[in-house]
Amino acid sequence: MEQAVLLLNQGGLVAFPTESWYGLAVDPFNRDALDRLFAVKKREKSKPVPTLISSHAQLALLVRNVPSCYHVLMGKFWPGPLTLVFPALPHVPTCLTAGTGTVAVRYSSHPVAARFAGAFGGPITATSANISGRAPQDTAQGVACCLGAELDMILDGGRTTGICASTVVSCLEGTLTCLREGRIAFAAVKEAVREI
Repeated sequence: MEQAVLLLNQGGLVAFPTESWYGLAVDPFNRDALDRLFAVKKREKSKPVPTLISSHAQLALLVRNVPSCYHVLMGKFWPGPLTLVFPALPHVPTCLTAGTGTVAVRYSSHPVAARFAGAFGGPITATSANISGRAPQDTAQGVACCLGAELDMILDGGRTTGICASTVVSCLEGTLTCLREGRIAFAAVKEAVREI
């Protein structure tokens, strides 16, 4: 873990396990590291990169404000496989947001992912550890076969659930929208907000 954090601080690229698949971490404020992440994944710059935090306090490093309904969702589903899209602070790199002015954030419930983000002391990226368009990986060995030579380190947390990705939700002008349904049913998200 110490070596992984050191690598991130030096602009490195580290694979790590999450609730669903293995993810790729770089320091989201290091533009060179972000460029490398896009190159390794062969990801289009038009696609934003999700982030992962280890505490609610870290939101202040990324987001301009928190929509009122998100307080309920964070209380009910975080830590867990729910990604929320927030208005981004002006200093958040454009390549992270793909110019949308928003940033996707998740608070992971996976013990290795949570420990990693906590040890780093700030947000990390959490895009899937694969070439864009190809199958995500649920083992460290799979990541090594897919991207091994391109990575600085793989944190082996064993096999992940590999069931499906996190649910991604946005809230523009007070309206909840499901951008991707995953582990948490969008119906459960809407129900949680209705219970306010």
